[in-house]
Amino acid sequence: MSKIYLTYNNIISSLGFTTTENIENISKDISGIEKIEDINLSQTPIYTSLVNTIKLDNTFKKLGNINDFTRLEKLMILSLHDVLTESNVKITPKTGLIISTTKGNIDVLDSSSKFSKKRAYLSELAKQIQRFFGFKNEAIVLSNACVSGVLAISVAKRLIKSDMYDNVFVVSGDIVSKFIISGFQSFQAISDSSCKPFSKNRTGINIGEAAASVLVTSQKENLAPDAVEILGDASCNDANHISGPSRTGEGLYRSMLSAFNEANIKTTEIDYVSAHGTATNYNDEMEAIAFDRINLEKVSINSLKGYYGHTLGASGLLESIVGMQSLYNNTLYASYGFDEIGVSKPLNIIKETTEKPLTTFLKTASGFGGCNTAAIFKKVL
Repeated sequence: MSKIYLTYNNIISSLGFTTTENIENISKDISGIEKIEDINLSQTPIYTSLVNTIKLDNTFKKLGNINDFTRLEKLMILSLHDVLTESNVKITPKTGLIISTTKGNIDVLDSSSKFSKKRAYLSELAKQIQRFFGFKNEAIVLSNACVSGVLAISVAKRLIKSDMYDNVFVVSGDIVSKFIISGFQSFQAISDSSCKPFSKNRTGINIGEAAASVLVTSQKENLAPDAVEILGDASCNDANHISGPSRTGEGLYRSMLSAFNEANIKTTEIDYVSAHGTATNYNDEMEAIAFDRINLEKVSINSLKGYYGHTLGASGLLESIVGMQSLYNNTLYASYGFDEIGVSKPLNIIKETTEKPLTTFLKTASGFGGCNTAAIFKKVL
C-alpha cells in the first residue's frame, strides 16, 4: 500500500499568521493567552487566545472583500490559501477538501450579525471555502467535537488509500464566541487564569481561536522538508457520558492500541507525545491513566493548550502541525504553564524547550460524546 504523508501547512493564531511565526513564539515560551474584558464574549473577564481582528482584515483584503466573509471563513481561507500557494498543487477532480470544525459560523446567529442565519449551517461554511478556491468536488465536513482536527487527517488518509483522491487539503478552524464561552462557563470549566495542563494547581480550560491547514498526499514529489508519514491512526468512542470522559481512559487507550498495531511499532519507539491536555480535572486524569495503561509514562509529553487555549475543532490539526515542526527542528517544546504534577499516574511532562534527535511522535485527542483519536507520525528521512 502507498504511504500517506502530511506536508505543506499553515497555522493562523494569536501567535502569528504562519507556522514559522507560531513556532518561533512557542520556542521563546510566549503564550497567546491574555486576560480579555469584552461583554460581547463574557459578562466577566476571561483568559482567552484571540486572533488580532485588524491584522486579520488587513491581510484578507489581499484576497477578497472582508465584508463578504465571516470571521471564521476569513481565517480558514487565509490559512488554506497559504498551503495551496506553497504546495503548488493544482486543483483537479482528484483533489479533495475536508473542513474540520466544531461550531462553524455559530456567531451569525447573534442578533447583531449582518449575515444570513443560513450561514450557520456547516454545509454553507464548506460551500464558501470550496467556491472561493474552485474545488471541483463538494467539501467534506467533519465535525466530531474536539477530535475533529486529528480525525480529518485520518479521513483524508483513507480517501487517498481508496483512490478517491490523489491529494486532500484539510482546513480546520473555530472562533471564540459568546455561545462557546457561555457553554463552558455552564460546566464551570473556564479557568480564572492561564491554564495549566496536567498541573496540581490547574483550575480549568481557556478557549482559543485558530485556523490550520495541511496537505495530505501519497505523492512523494509533493513533499516539503518538514513532511511526516502517517504510520497509524485510530478512533474509538468510550460511550461514557455526553461531556465526561471514561474514568479508565478506555476509549483513548483503545485508539492508541489500534494506532500502534497499524503502525507496527512499539511504544518505546515514540520520541514524544502531543497530548490533548485541556487542563480540566477529568480530561487530564483520563489521559494520564490511558498513557500509563499503554506504557507511555516515561515518554516526553506536552500539551500546547498553554500557548493557544483550546481551539476546539482546530486544536488537533494545529497541534499535529506543531508536532511536525518538533520533528523537523529536533526540538521538544515546553508544556507551557505546567508546574507540579496533578494527576494520579506519573507523566514525563516537558518542562523546558530542549533540543533532541526526534523521529516519531504520537498525537492524541479526546472530546465531548466520548470520542477519542490517536495518530502516529514519522519524520520523512
